[in-house]
Amino acid sequence: MNDQYPKEQQTSGRILIDLFTSLDGVAQGPGGTDEDTSGGFRFSGWQAGYPSTGVGAEIEKGMRGLDALLLGRRTYDIFASYWPHHTEGESGDIGTLFNRVPKYVATRDADLALGWEGGGSTRVGGDLAAEVAAMRAAHREVHVIGSIDFVHTLLAEGLFDEVNLWVYPLLLGAGKKVFDDNALPSVLHLLEPPFTDEAGVTLLRYGRTDRVPEVGTFE
Repeated sequence: MNDQYPKEQQTSGRILIDLFTSLDGVAQGPGGTDEDTSGGFRFSGWQAGYPSTGVGAEIEKGMRGLDALLLGRRTYDIFASYWPHHTEGESGDIGTLFNRVPKYVATRDADLALGWEGGGSTRVGGDLAAEVAAMRAAHREVHVIGSIDFVHTLLAEGLFDEVNLWVYPLLLGAGKKVFDDNALPSVLHLLEPPFTDEAGVTLLRYGRTDRVPEVGTFE
C-alpha cells in the first residue's frame, strides 16, 4: 500500500505506531497489572479480558515488514525482560523477530544500560528529528509499540507515517489517551477497511498526510 502515501514519504523508511486502545482512546497499561499505574490508573492490564486468536494473527501479519523497534524507556524495559525468554510457542515468531532487529530507546538517561542482546540497542532523544531521519534511511519499517508517553512526542512533532489502532469495545474513563492536546493537527486517511475479530476488537490503520484540518460552514 505504499502508493497511498505522499510521494515524499515513499523515498525512505516509515515510522509505524502500533497501539492497543479502549473505545474512549485510553492506551495506558493494556498488557499487565503492573505495566503502568501512573496517575492512579486503576485498569492496567485491561487487555486480558479479550483473548482472541484473530488479533494475534493480524498482529503477526502486521509485523512482517518490521526491521527495527523504536520504544519508550518503560516499554523497552518490559520487552527486554520478556521477549528474550519467549522465542518458542504461540508468540515465538514475534519474539525471535524482536530479539533479532535493532532497538532504539527514547530516554533522557544518558547512562542507561541497554542490555537487550540480538540486534543491539541504541539510545535516542538528543535530536529526535535527526535521529528519526537516520532511522528512515537505515530501515524499511520502524515500529513504535506501546510507549504512549513517547508516542505523544512523535504525534506532536509529526514524526510518524502510520498509526495502527487496535480498538477494544470498552470504556476506561481516565488514563493516558492516544491523542493528547499537543498532537499536531493533521488529516489522516484510512489505509484499508477495518478488521474486526470475534470479540469486537477492531483494527484501524491510518496513514499521515501533509494536509491540515479545514474549517467552514455548512450551508
